[in-house]
Amino acid sequence: MIQQDILAALATVQEPDLGKDLVALNMIKDIAIDGRSVSFTLVLTTPACPLKELMRRDCEQAIRSRCGDDVSVQVKFTAQTSSNRADGRALLSDVKNIIAVVSGKGGVGKSTISANLALALAQGGARVGLMDADIYGPSMPIMFGIRGERPLMMEVEGKDKIVPIEKYGIKIISMGLLVDEKSAVVWRGPMVSSAIRQFVSDVYWGELDYLIIDMPPGTGDIHLTLVQTVPVTGAIVVTTPQDVALADARKAISMFAQAQIKVPIIGLVENMAWFTPAELPNNRYYIFGKEGGRRMADQFDIPFLGEIPIVQGIREGGDLGVPIMESEDAITKEAFTRFADNAIRSISMRNANMDATQVVEVVV
Repeated sequence: MIQQDILAALATVQEPDLGKDLVALNMIKDIAIDGRSVSFTLVLTTPACPLKELMRRDCEQAIRSRCGDDVSVQVKFTAQTSSNRADGRALLSDVKNIIAVVSGKGGVGKSTISANLALALAQGGARVGLMDADIYGPSMPIMFGIRGERPLMMEVEGKDKIVPIEKYGIKIISMGLLVDEKSAVVWRGPMVSSAIRQFVSDVYWGELDYLIIDMPPGTGDIHLTLVQTVPVTGAIVVTTPQDVALADARKAISMFAQAQIKVPIIGLVENMAWFTPAELPNNRYYIFGKEGGRRMADQFDIPFLGEIPIVQGIREGGDLGVPIMESEDAITKEAFTRFADNAIRSISMRNANMDATQVVEVVV
């Protein structure tokens, strides 16, 4: 065997989402051959890649098909998280992907989706930050069990920076960590927009593969401020199956699709999709309707990222500061993991196939 044999074999293996072979994508590194043994490194587009075992098997099969069944194949993995920024990286320069989690209305579980998406990414090995941009109703301090904690300050390149609080391997910042939770935030729009800019410019996020931003419900000042301040890789829309939630989700999709904004929709996730009682684990009750989110995703031709059931443990975990992805609830963890896997794949495809992200100029 020689290196050209291995490259020729691996050139027949496609990256499942990007539609090109691993050699053309420059994903093969450090090929080493010793007799009938070969090893190489496969460079993934994210540490949390859900398809790495599939690609490992495809690589092993391709090499043995070309070079013989007796070849010993060792595939090592490393990751270089995909990013496609064209903004000069003036702000959040070390953050590769900025993902806004949005909804047209409140009460659909957007914060729960944001928290558990961040956890799923971190558990997959990615470096993750979580910004609670819901200034008036911050919930991350409760959901992560960090109520009453205060972030520290540190000097970075001659400037004072706020250091996010870390929990479960995630860097977290929230207005709930900066003000007394008993005090209401009574601010006009410009002050809220200023706070969002401060979360971006005055917080020391460091190097991140993903910054998840839990946005307030609706379509307003904070959303416009965000896309005018940083290059948003894309938005994940959260809805529930009932018509009133779907109607408001349409507004969120339409806002980001406007010609003057043009932030790609990473996909849509349907929360509270069904209820399964513990004593009847094989039963599903579609309390709020069935598959409304899937139909909407098809209507707008955007990826459908998954369905999350109504489970008592999700509410209990959020109240106790232990999100469901840190629990032992296998069924719900599986639903969130599938959703996160689909989101990761959609982000990678967005970076490979769409225009580079940049700060937008919004004229209203």
